[in-house]
Amino acid sequence: MRIGEVAEQAAVTTKTIRYYESIGILPTPDRTPSGYRAYDSTTLERLRFIRDAQATGLTLIEIKSILELRGQGERSCEHTRSLVHRQIDEIDVQIHRLEHARGELRELMERADRTDPADCVDEHRCQVIEARCGESHLGERPVAPLQ
Repeated sequence: MRIGEVAEQAAVTTKTIRYYESIGILPTPDRTPSGYRAYDSTTLERLRFIRDAQATGLTLIEIKSILELRGQGERSCEHTRSLVHRQIDEIDVQIHRLEHARGELRELMERADRTDPADCVDEHRCQVIEARCGESHLGERPVAPLQ
């Protein structure tokens, strides 16, 4: 198969295939006498695996490590299991941060709802946000002054 056919069947772009080849996650294909890349069904299956693994949140480096183990004839189940556990832990941390940020935003929203727009007289400051000075900020991001 040519690159366009493989790309279409794997639901990726030809640019993606070339990139995967350049980073070694896909082996360099054989070439036809006229210089076209020639792919077989194993490339298609590998591309589908890469796409599906990315959908779980695994990085290309992690996916490559799984493929390398398999390529060496080793079982990758335990390695994959540890990667999935780490991904779950990272998601749990993100959820915690997002829940915290949501709580902070709700406090700002409530403050904004109680604020009388007529009291907003300083064109360089917002008294809803200004009242948060000295307190922890959303996601602990630094607050830049208005210019």
